[in-house]
This record gives sequence, structure tokens and C-alpha cells, in this order.
Amino acid sequence: MAFELENTIELLERTPAALDALLRGLPAVWTDSSEGANSWSVSTVIAHLIQGEHEDWMPRTRHILQSGETQPFAAFDREAHVRYGKGKMLTQLLDEFAHARAKSLDELRGLKLTTQDFERRGKHPSLGSVSLSELLATWAAHDLTHLHQISRIMAHQVREAVGPWARFLGVLQCAGHSQAA
Repeated sequence: MAFELENTIELLERTPAALDALLRGLPAVWTDSSEGANSWSVSTVIAHLIQGEHEDWMPRTRHILQSGETQPFAAFDREAHVRYGKGKMLTQLLDEFAHARAKSLDELRGLKLTTQDFERRGKHPSLGSVSLSELLATWAAHDLTHLHQISRIMAHQVREAVGPWARFLGVLQCAGHSQAA
């Protein structure tokens, strides 16, 4: 599928509601547990999504439009979400994410981007030259990656309980796919 802003926004605006419907009111065993040492809990993932709203997607969009490739993007602190989410309840994180995402999408729509804008380029600190359309498409894929991760974290909590059915459940076979940029 070729990049289209409206299709991207359609997905991005649904993520907070999807997470809210799945997670709000669940017992903490589903949301505070992880897949083991050095892995994230569901609450940690939501804190990471909030951090992305504040420090990644729209700041980098503005950077491309204002500075292009003259200066690289500021490095993304891949651990800031741990500090940010510490001591916060999941309900608070879900509310903050919904608010931050709505604000980001309002700003994005307000830019009235053109086809030529999507071709504009910025400089990622490790990936090099990237286009605005690539950044915005990555935002949507990033949401889907973390929806997948949340499903995997939650399924991990019943890994032993499902017994022999585990071999038929792809979510229990997946070990994750993300790597540091």
C-alpha cells in the first residue's frame, strides 16, 4: 500500500481507543507483568507510546519541515519512558496517551501537508536520510508493533496454563521482532 496521510491518520486515531477497550479495568496481573527479565510490561509500553508523542513523531515532522537534512534529529531516549511511567497507574497512562495522540493528530492535520511535503527529507541519527512519508508510515507501523507486543506480553501470562495448546498459538511462539535503531 502506498503512503496516504488520511489512511495513516485513520489508524493512528484508533490506537488509543483500541488500547483503552483492551486494557482499562483489567486486573494488574495482565498489565503489570512482563515476559521476564529486561522486558516491558503493558504499562511500560503505554508510557513508551506517550514518550513518542512528546519526543518523536511530531517533533521530527516539524524538524523535517523546518530544517530538512541540515541537522540530524535529536536522539530518541529509548529509556525515558521507564522514568516517565514510574509510579503512574495504567488508567492515567491511557488517558495521557489519548490526550497526547489527539493533540498530535490535530497538529498534523493543521499542517495541511502536500505531496511535495511528503517527499521532504530529514536526517535520522542512525538511519541517515528519511522522508516525511517514511516517518509518518513508521508511526502507524510503530503503533501496530506495540499492539502486537502488548498481545504477546498478555499471552505470556497464560503460557503455562494453556498446556499443550501453546504450540498452536502463534502469539506464544513469537519472541519479538524489534531491534534498536
